[in-house]
Amino acid sequence: MAKKEMTYEESMNRIREIVALLQKNELPLDEGIKLFEEGLELISGCEKKLSGYEKQISEILAKNGGEADA
Repeated sequence: MAKKEMTYEESMNRIREIVALLQKNELPLDEGIKLFEEGLELISGCEKKLSGYEKQISEILAKNGGEADA
């Protein structure tokens, strides 16, 4: 079964969870590294989503005669 893609908000919440877990410094090193890697992947996905949203907003503004200051 395919894994459901997380929304931006779900990704940010998971990133916050990962940060909290890593800050406790109570995890075995292997688990900490896996969480760190998951966090980096989530951050990359969030950056891509934000770029897409910025492009979408610019297109909407351009279509409606507005200006994008991005």
